[in-house]
Amino acid sequence: MSESRKAKAAKIRHLMETEGDAINTSTSGFNRGRYESVQTLDDYEGLKSEARNIKEDAIERLPELIDQLRETVEANGGTLYLADDAADANRYVREVCEEKEADRVVKSKSMTSEEIEVNEELEGAGMDVVETDLGEWVLQVADESPSHIVAPAIHKSREAIADLFNERFDPEEPLETAEELTMFAREQLGALIEDADVGMTGANFITADTGTIALVTSEGNARKSAVVPDTHVAVAGVEKVIPTVEDLHPFVELIGKSGTGQDITSYISLLTPPVESPTVEFDDPDTPLSETETDRDFHLVLIDNGRMEMREDDQLRETLYCIRCSACSNSCANFQHVGGHAFGGETYSGGIGTGWEAGVEGLDTAAEFNDLCTGCSRCVNACPVEIDIPWINTVVRDRINRGEDGELDWLVEGLTPDEEPGGVDLQKRFFGNFETAAKFGSAFAPLSNWVADTGVARTLLEKTIGVDSRRELPEFQRETLCDWFESRDSAVASGGDKPSRRVVLYPDVYTNHVQIERGKAAVRALEALGVEVVVPDVASSGRAPLSQGMISTAESHARRLFSDLSPYLDEGYDIVVIEPSDLAMFDREYEKFLAPESQRRLSENAYEVMEYVFGLLENDADADALTGPQSGGKSGVAYHSHCQQRTLGLAGYTESVLERLGYDVVTSDVECCGMAGSFGYKTEYYDLSVDVGDELRSQFQTPETRDRTVVASGTSCLEQLDSLLTRPSKHPVQLVAPK
Repeated sequence: MSESRKAKAAKIRHLMETEGDAINTSTSGFNRGRYESVQTLDDYEGLKSEARNIKEDAIERLPELIDQLRETVEANGGTLYLADDAADANRYVREVCEEKEADRVVKSKSMTSEEIEVNEELEGAGMDVVETDLGEWVLQVADESPSHIVAPAIHKSREAIADLFNERFDPEEPLETAEELTMFAREQLGALIEDADVGMTGANFITADTGTIALVTSEGNARKSAVVPDTHVAVAGVEKVIPTVEDLHPFVELIGKSGTGQDITSYISLLTPPVESPTVEFDDPDTPLSETETDRDFHLVLIDNGRMEMREDDQLRETLYCIRCSACSNSCANFQHVGGHAFGGETYSGGIGTGWEAGVEGLDTAAEFNDLCTGCSRCVNACPVEIDIPWINTVVRDRINRGEDGELDWLVEGLTPDEEPGGVDLQKRFFGNFETAAKFGSAFAPLSNWVADTGVARTLLEKTIGVDSRRELPEFQRETLCDWFESRDSAVASGGDKPSRRVVLYPDVYTNHVQIERGKAAVRALEALGVEVVVPDVASSGRAPLSQGMISTAESHARRLFSDLSPYLDEGYDIVVIEPSDLAMFDREYEKFLAPESQRRLSENAYEVMEYVFGLLENDADADALTGPQSGGKSGVAYHSHCQQRTLGLAGYTESVLERLGYDVVTSDVECCGMAGSFGYKTEYYDLSVDVGDELRSQFQTPETRDRTVVASGTSCLEQLDSLLTRPSKHPVQLVAPK
């Protein structure tokens, strides 16, 4: 195990132990709240599409909108400064504060100000800078960095905050309850805001037509920071500009629901500064506000810092549509267990953090946490502006791969079964070429399995490519599914009756080389329902190389597979898939690899196996041909659906088929088993994988579930469950297929 892998594994274990429980409680709660809150919307998907369209238009017309916004802000009496980078922005903000002879600057929460590190700039000039957001203030007192885009102190428990405040401020009575802590912070911050010379805010959105700043917060501190001092400085990335005030509607509806599961956040402030309102003179409470000064100063600092370059990047451009809601973080199982101090860079964290860090900091920073994204795609459904976050992560991973030393490219070309340069990490190259390993393993089974499981081999695998020795390796079968099928006769194909349907059962790598029995069960189930089945020897989908950021190799697989399947599609065959992640490839990633019509044909004619069985039964296929609970046998089933099966909306078909056949089904609400393909094999992530899976293990060991037959729809899920439980698991098609 390399030193870098050891260090990463140690960091992850430390964060799971010290911050994991607090992060898991909050992010899981936010995620559950999102599910409930979006149900109150009449057209959730329509609102997301509307928000997406507004952001697409705004980024496309960004230079024009910035020019319009400049005119609007200046017409309102304010100043707009367009900063090239962090240093430029900090210099301008410092000069504004120095001109005001500011001793204290109060700030509301702003990730952009974290990005440019403006606090350090102002403190270096001798100013007192105070964060007024409760979470940010806690971290300022603790001298820590945020671990979440929306809830920066999410990793700190109430007890930890109480200990911090009691030690730092030594109050007359020790602080204990959440109410006591909040009231103490309110009193402290209120006094600091009263005495501030300059107020700084960020901006969730800025409208070009009116110069209006929208601030979406859960506390009132942003309003106070903006209006109590007579000078207001707002810092925001250029991507925050949208065309009109009317365009705010879908974002206001979506941002709170997506981020924290609130129907609406506590404060939505629309400010069009400088506002001709009286300034508050706390030292002169007797003078009516109507008689105080109304002279206010406003500076909007729009920051580029790599964003315009991202705008010209076809792959990273989507990152600029982000509205910083944190739904991608909250929906991510890995983030739920380690938070942004592991799953994050200099400033940004979670799924979308890779795109932001790659754009504003560079690939080196993004590389530190990029592999924590497993591509499960739950964040795609969660994102209120429909950003394909897993694809952005994959693109960045590919660029990291290609950023390595390419001196050995000439040697690698022709010697490896992929399309990648010579500098690709050996671990990624191994897992990305798993199809080749599987073919080799089957060709030499059972000897290959015996050799791979020896102590020497396991030690070598761990030290060279980081395959954790605690993880059981797959056992390759000498007879592949394709071999088995070729050696048998199909009763449906050779019988006198015309088959109801004709199907290509797609033999994914695991089904073909490892989990042969589930492939055989799928053939038996489909044939029992009158379907003619063929199992051709075709290319793999490319899921394995794609997961390692090997995009060229994945595209090559996709093109070969479509070429293999095209003749069957021409003849009217349906494509039935056992592994949900491959079906997700056809439905989503193949849009990047195939011509639009080719991708559409494959996607529209491809089905998950239990979805297909459900369709046959709905169209009068004989359910008695399948296997229900045997007399005297178990009818109880504990079911876990695969991540991408859920995101595709297919989990219900399995439940329906099992219940129709007489099984009593309890479905786990755990969204991720933690295995995630090769992720759970890697030494640096093994402990995290098991920690994520522990929740699923617990659910399947309750009094209600512990005696039930365990079934799961995905390869990774089955592997993880077999390692976590003492009883075996199986694919649901194995449960229903004729014996």
